[in-house]
Amino acid sequence: MSTLMHVASGPYAPPAPARELTAVSADGARLHVETHGPDGAPAVVLAHGWTCSTAFWAAQIRSLAADHRVITYDQRGHGRSPAAAAPDGYSTRALADDLEAVLAATLEPGEKAVLAGHSMGGMTMMAAAGRAAFQEHAAAVLLCSTGSSRLVAESLVVPLRAGALRTRITRSVLGSRAPLGPVSAPAKRILRYATMGVGSSPEMVEACARIVHACPRAVRYGWSHVLNELDLDAGVRELTMPTAVIAGTADRLTPVVHARNLAAALPDCVGLTELPGLGHMTPVEAPEAVTGRIRELVATYAQVNGTHLNATDLNATDLNATDLNATELNAIDLDAAHPQVKGTASP
Repeated sequence: MSTLMHVASGPYAPPAPARELTAVSADGARLHVETHGPDGAPAVVLAHGWTCSTAFWAAQIRSLAADHRVITYDQRGHGRSPAAAAPDGYSTRALADDLEAVLAATLEPGEKAVLAGHSMGGMTMMAAAGRAAFQEHAAAVLLCSTGSSRLVAESLVVPLRAGALRTRITRSVLGSRAPLGPVSAPAKRILRYATMGVGSSPEMVEACARIVHACPRAVRYGWSHVLNELDLDAGVRELTMPTAVIAGTADRLTPVVHARNLAAALPDCVGLTELPGLGHMTPVEAPEAVTGRIRELVATYAQVNGTHLNATDLNATDLNATDLNATELNAIDLDAAHPQVKGTASP
């Protein structure tokens, strides 16, 4: 991957993968897939969001790969995955097809993994939730800074009162065909305003800007229409495995109301974590919080006494939500280590 597509050094520079492969989706789309970490370790699958790439998960990969097998992939048209050849290649069905292809290419039959999705990656989880392959492989899910519907109507990027005018302007802004241009100081200020909290460091902003500006204009535009019309509320109800939600309270793209609605609608929500003052790019803005939540889900649902579980083993365990206290599931000691993090249990 060209260094023009991501920063080349520091904590947000993507580490070299242990293996690279290509997964082929249902319509023939080819997807760039990477695996990191030791074979045989508990599996974690990471799906990035709109205009991002595998590089977005650099901090999580760097931490988790020491003792997890981390699988990440470029959504079609992003990073090193070619764009859709036809207009119908931009759809929630395509998102689900692509995730299925990645799971088939990287996991053994019945092998369980924790699946984490940020923004459009979280929507990918909702789109695939009812599919047999997803149910087969998903031990638990983490939804980061995402929503299931009304994305444009709820967006706070345009600083106007909620209503038809704000919705119309927001739709025009997010669905613009205009090029983003070079990663300049003004461009980074705009990106920070729209997608990150005010306390984001220059290194965080630079990392996100490099990734977002590398997304081809046609791909950004194509997926913007999917997000504009998104309605995955039914998919949320099909996420029957333990699912945690994490979001920044200053998120303008998918405001925290989405996270609260998800937590209320999920059949087995194991906690809502709100990160005060943080924006949309939570895996970059709060890497320890997001990584810690993934680790907790793996430890609780994807292994017992260090033994990797398959689907049969997991169903036979006592690790279901009725046996666990929701407050305990949220208590990953983030408050002590990171005072800016507030954990709240779902109802």
